[in-house]
Amino acid sequence: MPELPEVEVVRRGLARWVRGRTITSVEVLDPRSIRRHALGTEDFIGNLENSTVLDVVRRGKFLWMPLRTEEPRSEAVTGEMMPRVALMAHLGMSGQLLMQDPGVPDEKHLKVRLHLSSSDGMPGQLRFVDQRIFGGLFVTSLVPTSDGGPGGQGETPLPEIAEEASHIARDPLDPHFSFDGFYRKVRARKTGLKRALLDQGVISGIGNIYADEALWRAKLHYAKPTDTLKRADALRVIDAAKGVMTDALAAGGTSFDSLYVNVNGASGYFARSLDAYGRAGEPCRRCSAVGLPGVIKREQFMNRSSYTCPICQPKPRNGRW
Repeated sequence: MPELPEVEVVRRGLARWVRGRTITSVEVLDPRSIRRHALGTEDFIGNLENSTVLDVVRRGKFLWMPLRTEEPRSEAVTGEMMPRVALMAHLGMSGQLLMQDPGVPDEKHLKVRLHLSSSDGMPGQLRFVDQRIFGGLFVTSLVPTSDGGPGGQGETPLPEIAEEASHIARDPLDPHFSFDGFYRKVRARKTGLKRALLDQGVISGIGNIYADEALWRAKLHYAKPTDTLKRADALRVIDAAKGVMTDALAAGGTSFDSLYVNVNGASGYFARSLDAYGRAGEPCRRCSAVGLPGVIKREQFMNRSSYTCPICQPKPRNGRW
């Protein structure tokens, strides 16, 4: 499943190609891919046609496009009319949002096609392709953000968020992310550090891969208790998470198979640079650099796996598993 850097790569690509363009028509080729739109195909199409995409916004792994419809709200924010609804994209395990020219043959698993107003040098279609059909598109309401800041990472400071994403905390790459707020929430929980990093009520956007990578960089074990976590350790793991995700963005994200691609159909390459995740039995690069015999170890964790180095990420005596 795509993690935050993968979704941010898609967001940046979409913002470049679709922001300011009007959806002229919509084709739903497989209704299963809009099953989350409870009012059905006709209502889905009716909400999108003749709407203009104002931005592409992400919070954590949630991605949405605020729409200017024919009946915008009268409230003014930064001199512009506030949008009423947004097109929400849930990528699931294999969902892809691809920009294509009309002449490009349909992809095998094409589910929804949006025709866009013409713009010089830009593809005319946004296609939703999904092999496993775990993802989908739906139209949702926008609600005010709880802190008055922008809804998430985007090109405009719109203080609204897709309703389905309103319950999650900001992610480490969000300019409005509050470390103090994160630290208060972490200390208030009696759990292990990795569990807290995966809790979207505490911090969003950190999935299993990047949690392991951030903990490895911070030299912290995943079971370290959060209720006694020192501020310096919390700051170190947040800085590590930001660093890992920034590096992944530069590489286009991690990609373990052909199912994750960006809007141009290219896969990410950060998987080749992982230091912990997926490296069970291999030497720890940090330990090897100083002559220590550290070897990455894989352990079961929440029906998934955790990868750590027993030497530079020692188990805490009072760990919370």
